[in-house]
Amino acid sequence: MKIGVPKEIKVHEYRVGLTPSSVRELVANGHEVLVERSAGGGIGATDATYEKAGARIAADAARVFAEADLVVKVKEPQAPEIARLRPGQVLFTYLHLAPDPQQCQGLIASGAVCIAYETVTQPGGGLPLLAPMSEVAGRMAIQAGGHCLEKAHGGMGVLLGGVPGVPPAKIVILGAGVVGTNAAQMAVGSGAVVVVIDRNIDALRRIDHVLGARAVTVFSHRDSIEHHVRTADLVVGGVLIPGAAAPKLVGRDLVREMKPGSVVVDVAIDQGGCFETSRPTTHAEPTFVVDGVVHYCVANMPGAVPRTSTYALNNATLPFTLQLANLGWRKALAANPHLRAGLNVCEGKVTHREVADALGHAFHEPADVLA
Repeated sequence: MKIGVPKEIKVHEYRVGLTPSSVRELVANGHEVLVERSAGGGIGATDATYEKAGARIAADAARVFAEADLVVKVKEPQAPEIARLRPGQVLFTYLHLAPDPQQCQGLIASGAVCIAYETVTQPGGGLPLLAPMSEVAGRMAIQAGGHCLEKAHGGMGVLLGGVPGVPPAKIVILGAGVVGTNAAQMAVGSGAVVVVIDRNIDALRRIDHVLGARAVTVFSHRDSIEHHVRTADLVVGGVLIPGAAAPKLVGRDLVREMKPGSVVVDVAIDQGGCFETSRPTTHAEPTFVVDGVVHYCVANMPGAVPRTSTYALNNATLPFTLQLANLGWRKALAANPHLRAGLNVCEGKVTHREVADALGHAFHEPADVLA
């Protein structure tokens, strides 16, 4: 199979779909890999490194999309990339379609087979291709939030850990999943007062088991969210409903009641965000202010640390990429129900129920489409 790796074109996105090590594995399995010139520059991987791993270097993205049977990316395709997709071509990347009707419509019109990292599942539950980036984003959320709390960046001028004689900041984390757990680990290390809110008691128990008294776990309901958000210096939003738009846990009225100069980091922004006042931002212009509250809503947070992120992502994606290449997409999806769960759009049909429900499209069972 011919596998194409275009250079990412989203603003300040430095990750790349395949590392040289992944390319070498695919070539060893008998496949041909075409990498766009300078695609790996953001992770320090030169064209010569890719060529040594067995890849061919393409002069531009047009060549990659024209030749590839399978396109492996990181971020959702931008408009020029969608225009290059063709019927039957396989796209394997993050999509986050539920809050993005324009992208979904473009993928439907393309006739391509679009498999989303974020909805691929694993035995026993969980999202193995979303987890690595959720780990990175959760850890970055505290780093970014602390930066935004500095007065020069619009915040109230509070140090997360305080100093002797001056109390530390209060960090509230909405969600005790992968994002929330990793955010909490970083938050307690900063010396801040940490509160984790979730409605899953087992998830709260895991936080308590790992962090003990260093983090306060709170069951999620309207009263607890309102109380802790009002008194927070930094609020991290890390809730997720697989494939669906994120629930709006913090309304505009509650944001208005937050401390002036407090900070919101909405890690759920890829799925629409869990704050009513959130809108996607970029690394070029990461923040905006609503009612005196600084909002950090960068939709590709892990793109700021591309070396860590790309290698972590490839550790998870490579086995699935190999399945798609070795078996072809129809046989691979038929054989692996967890990979099949990643099928969001296929040859003009929406094949993920939550995406269909969120955007008002007819839902088609993946098994029916494969048949």
